[in-house]
Amino acid sequence: MDTQKKIDLLQNALKTSNLDAYIIPSGDPHQSEYLAGHWKGREWISGFTGSAGTVVITQDHAGLWTDSRYFIQAEEELADSDMILHKLKVPHSAEHISWLKKVIPAGSTVACDGILFSYGQITKIKEELKPVGINVKEDIDLLAPIWTDRPSLPLKTIFEHDIKFASISRNEKIEQIRTKMKEQGAKYHWISTLDDIAWTLNIRSSDVECNPVSISYLMIGLNKVHFLIEKEKVNPELVEVFKEDNIHISSYNGVLDFINAFEFSGPILVNPSHCNYLVYSALKSKELIEGPTIPLHLKAIKNEGEIKHIKNAMIKDGVALTKLFRWLFATVKQRKVKETEVAKVLANFRSQQADYFGESFDAIVGYNGNGAIVHYHAKEETCAEIEDKGILLLDSGGQYFDGTTDVTRTVAIGEPTEEQKTNFTLVLKGHIQLDSAVFPKGTMGLQLDAMARMHLWKARLNYGHGTGHGVGFFLNVHEPPQGFAASAVTSRGVTPILEGTLTSNEPGFYKTGEYGIRIENLVVCKKVEENEFGTFLGFEPVTLFPIDQKLIQHHLLTKAEVNWLNNYHEKVQRLLSEHLDEDEKKWMKEQCKSI
Repeated sequence: MDTQKKIDLLQNALKTSNLDAYIIPSGDPHQSEYLAGHWKGREWISGFTGSAGTVVITQDHAGLWTDSRYFIQAEEELADSDMILHKLKVPHSAEHISWLKKVIPAGSTVACDGILFSYGQITKIKEELKPVGINVKEDIDLLAPIWTDRPSLPLKTIFEHDIKFASISRNEKIEQIRTKMKEQGAKYHWISTLDDIAWTLNIRSSDVECNPVSISYLMIGLNKVHFLIEKEKVNPELVEVFKEDNIHISSYNGVLDFINAFEFSGPILVNPSHCNYLVYSALKSKELIEGPTIPLHLKAIKNEGEIKHIKNAMIKDGVALTKLFRWLFATVKQRKVKETEVAKVLANFRSQQADYFGESFDAIVGYNGNGAIVHYHAKEETCAEIEDKGILLLDSGGQYFDGTTDVTRTVAIGEPTEEQKTNFTLVLKGHIQLDSAVFPKGTMGLQLDAMARMHLWKARLNYGHGTGHGVGFFLNVHEPPQGFAASAVTSRGVTPILEGTLTSNEPGFYKTGEYGIRIENLVVCKKVEENEFGTFLGFEPVTLFPIDQKLIQHHLLTKAEVNWLNNYHEKVQRLLSEHLDEDEKKWMKEQCKSI
């Protein structure tokens, strides 16, 4: 069924149901960024494969709202249907609601499937539409009758994340959570977010591609823990281990029955921004305390054991990247290489490393103009072929039992232009500026984000995405709450950067149709000094791979920036070389030579 046929069927369903508009988010019952196929309804109805966007369909209009990271991709993927691209002016904002207020009259009804929205999102939509006389029905699933080949719910088996990697036992984590619960006067804590559940219980799975999580809910009481997951996903040995830890298993699909039947003896702590509307509405009949999801903030602070493991994972990732780029540079001298082949070869080199589990996201392999598409996804039948010229942007990451990686390098395959070298150097200066920052405790990502842009701004250039995101520990590659963002719309911009957090530093520049530039390292926040003016923090880069010196305009770098680059490359060469063969060591030495 093509996209236009799907739109026609849904518009007919609107007319039959006497509804005026239907909202389809990029979401699931757990407010996940990356979705299991069962919940990729927005992708199915629109044909747009990006990870962020909202579709609104009225009886005579079909539109997709997404941000600047996806403008080029969306224009290409929507070209063969009547789906209209609405370009967000502010990323992550609900501009589709403002649009609805303008185009449908008072007395109209907007519908959506409440299980795909948080309680907070539905509340906000109602608050926006009620004053103009527009009604909201939040329990309508119009996709189910027309999505006849919809994937079933995933049922992948869960497994324990070995304590030698996790560092802290699930019982210790549960007690940490209970301590925070007591401080807030809660007897129970409802947790819907999948990575928080995986972290708390020291379990992993593969229900969501590239994200080692399992579809489930978790409720922690002061005495018992209730884990809502389909029983066939838990092997008998682990069931017994859970029993010993006083963790009781109930049906995931029976979540509403569980809530309605459970005899709560006190207040439940729940985050209305993380809990879906239908589950929250069931919990709302009980005594609630609204507050942050406790594991969200606990897991953001990596402990000493986790940081040690993360650094080891970075060595393995650096070795895999070394093998990949040496293969690529040699191969393009003999033949053209498809972008998709690069991703496959890199995944294979990663798979040769110890404790590899999979990729942390689908690699972005953008050659020349494709590099300007921020979240580009190469397809076998349409991707570019890399030749012995031009520049390549490669953004990729791996999942290892001892850490999650995310690294971007932009490399010159042939001789770069002066413009490319200048813009690359401006991006590098911003990367170094942020990496070298020293700031007082309590400084937010919004304040630090500008450091990565200042040199581009002076040249009247910019980029349309955030400068960094939190990263999990053998968990989701995008992990809230902290990050570097130019806007306060998301929590990423207004969350303080704390000691122990793992965050990406990835400024960029993109020239549509010609090339893209991005340099990304992961950095651990560490204490620099404590004095009478407070505690000052800084960053330690943990990603290990050379930055392409062929793309650098040396005269644009200050002495301090040259020292940073030389020190970084000395570290890369020292830590990777003992894991490389003789030819690879020679190559690495050349890539890391001092300037």
